[in-house]
Amino acid sequence: MLRRLLVTPLLLSLLTACATTGATYRSGVGDRLLAHPPWYAGAATTMLAAVDARLGVHAIAFQRRDGSGALFDPSSAPGSPLAALLAEMNAYLDSLTLGNGALLIRLVGERAGVAPDVRFGCLTEGNLPGEDCVARGDSALGRGDQQRMQLSVGRPSAEWIASASRAMDSGAVGRALVITLKVGDYLIRQTGLTGKKSVELGTDHTVALPWLTSLETPVQVLQLTGALMDQTGRAVRIGAEGVVARRTRLLVSAMGAQELLSDDDVAAVRTARRSDLPGEPLAWRVALRQLVAGLTQ
Repeated sequence: MLRRLLVTPLLLSLLTACATTGATYRSGVGDRLLAHPPWYAGAATTMLAAVDARLGVHAIAFQRRDGSGALFDPSSAPGSPLAALLAEMNAYLDSLTLGNGALLIRLVGERAGVAPDVRFGCLTEGNLPGEDCVARGDSALGRGDQQRMQLSVGRPSAEWIASASRAMDSGAVGRALVITLKVGDYLIRQTGLTGKKSVELGTDHTVALPWLTSLETPVQVLQLTGALMDQTGRAVRIGAEGVVARRTRLLVSAMGAQELLSDDDVAAVRTARRSDLPGEPLAWRVALRQLVAGLTQ
């Protein structure tokens, strides 16, 4: 009887939450637990390629984390490195073309209300903001010590859907991309006989970490998340691509602490390059280009 009394209010609260903005229920794409990249979910890209001759795209914005985490996010104020990075990303976005021949149409005008929220990061104990990642070997993982990342999308508000739909009508598009720059917690992996440490940032992008890095402490990653939305406010496909990881120094990691992304880190992101790729392109350009392709082609 005690169990029933405890469970019933919980179920009622969950059912109430399902009807609110930000809930993942009936958002268009169900939650996915992923062990390795690529970090995408929803309709297959082969199905999308022939659907739209024109795709809308909203301006990329920075989204602060929920709860206390927002206090530690880098500044996005005018004149900040983050504001400069966003301007560069939006200019580059306008120059991109889609491989399937579709036109990418920038949607203008302010969006009202709450935008769709693509969430990506380590699986947490109760799937709540600010919680620690599920520990290695925890029964909640369901697969021994196989830690996984969680990808989901929260529904936009009715006001956002209405304003976005008007913008899509003006641009003569049936679907549009919503891309967000944000901070997430990514898991550290250990591979090989020597126990090499690394973090998988995204599609074909893994970064090595010092061998003494703690496996129990995730690293902060500046990431791009995105959703392909229809005019009803439902997500068709969602995804994420990490841009750069904030490596935690050995001594700090040994103490179980995590170093946070700073304004200086963001400034460095603007010029950081992928030395593993021909021509050493800017890392953020590679991530943005991959995200657009992963969501649409």
